[in-house]
Amino acid sequence: MRKIFISLIVFLTVTACAGTNPVTGKPQFTLMSKAQEIAMGQQQYGPYVQSQGGSYEVDKGLSQYLNDVGQRLARHSAQPDLPYEFVVINNDVPNAWALPGGKIAFNTGLLFELEDEAQLAAVVGHEIVHAAARHGAEQMATATGISLLAILTSTQTDNPLYRQGIGLGAAGATAYYGRSNELESDYYGINYMVAEGYEPQAAVELQQAFVRLSQERGAKSDWFSNLFASHPPSQERVDKNQQRANQLPPGKRNKAAFMAATKQLKKDRPAYEKHREAQQAASKKDWSKALSLTNQAIKMQPKEARFHITKGRVLNEQNNTKAALSAMERAVALEPSYFQTRFYRGVMNHKLKNFTKAKSDFEASNKLLPTQQADYFLGEIGLQQNQPRQALGYFQRVEQAGGNLGNYASRRIQQLTQ
Repeated sequence: MRKIFISLIVFLTVTACAGTNPVTGKPQFTLMSKAQEIAMGQQQYGPYVQSQGGSYEVDKGLSQYLNDVGQRLARHSAQPDLPYEFVVINNDVPNAWALPGGKIAFNTGLLFELEDEAQLAAVVGHEIVHAAARHGAEQMATATGISLLAILTSTQTDNPLYRQGIGLGAAGATAYYGRSNELESDYYGINYMVAEGYEPQAAVELQQAFVRLSQERGAKSDWFSNLFASHPPSQERVDKNQQRANQLPPGKRNKAAFMAATKQLKKDRPAYEKHREAQQAASKKDWSKALSLTNQAIKMQPKEARFHITKGRVLNEQNNTKAALSAMERAVALEPSYFQTRFYRGVMNHKLKNFTKAKSDFEASNKLLPTQQADYFLGEIGLQQNQPRQALGYFQRVEQAGGNLGNYASRRIQQLTQ
């Protein structure tokens, strides 16, 4: 067995190193073709967007604006023929990310931190490089190599805690882009934005802002951890961006266009802050305060589905299920393509014994983002509708996912198979 794993690792290493980074022209450690990268990105894009908060729908023009900026920058990339797509995610963590194949997302929380289109272009250009330089595929290849090494090493011991420790180490080693990937994306990202006529100093300002935010992170608990796990800031990045900017001609800022595009979002910032306060109150089970704050957020921006979801969940905790269902109905009407609106309406319908409607909601939720919770409810509905075989299938999937819900599903499986 040990010889098989060693041979496999050697084979993967040799074949992987045959690749070339399309941006730098240097050898690159990767295991998949360009077509496979594109297919993977397309497959993962929808679930990633859903799991990160769903697309920002209150002002759809904002995503169109971002996509316009992104497409213009992508024309200057080393892989201009990738199927680039840019979307704004409804998430208050200041972050952006790129999937293999050119699918790029930008959180609303990061837009609050920017001052003009040049700074936006600095972020977008950086993410385009991650896609064009195949950093995601490179990262996955490295993770595969580490995982194989972990399997090989674990065969040398029967200690399950040791094997678990190796697995955690493998995951931790590939949790973020490395220093070289970040510097590479900074360097070539500036090239892309300058080629489109933007002010290169904006890339320096961006990194300065990230360093400042990282220094504030301790005072704000770990609110910015997602950003700094995937894109670790440093003074080195500030300095290198400054050195690069000093060598380049000045460019446009397009502040007016940026302010016009983000006008609605920034106008609604107090509403989102009020909603965050409501969620904090709910976490402390102060339902009355949470409801009051949520209603204030809704009054400020009635078109935000997430506010109505929170209102429905709080009303449910107050045992006002019919009013909770009404809030969820409003959330679905506003944003039927977000899995949470479907899921939580399903929860309310299930509680009111509207099992057929609940089943439809949970199935719709699972199409958008499959979850263990929706499967468990579908299993329970299968029992209620006298469909034990269907229920068993759902419970078996829940059991495989593990956790407390998996334990509950195990008990249901035992009842159904006795």
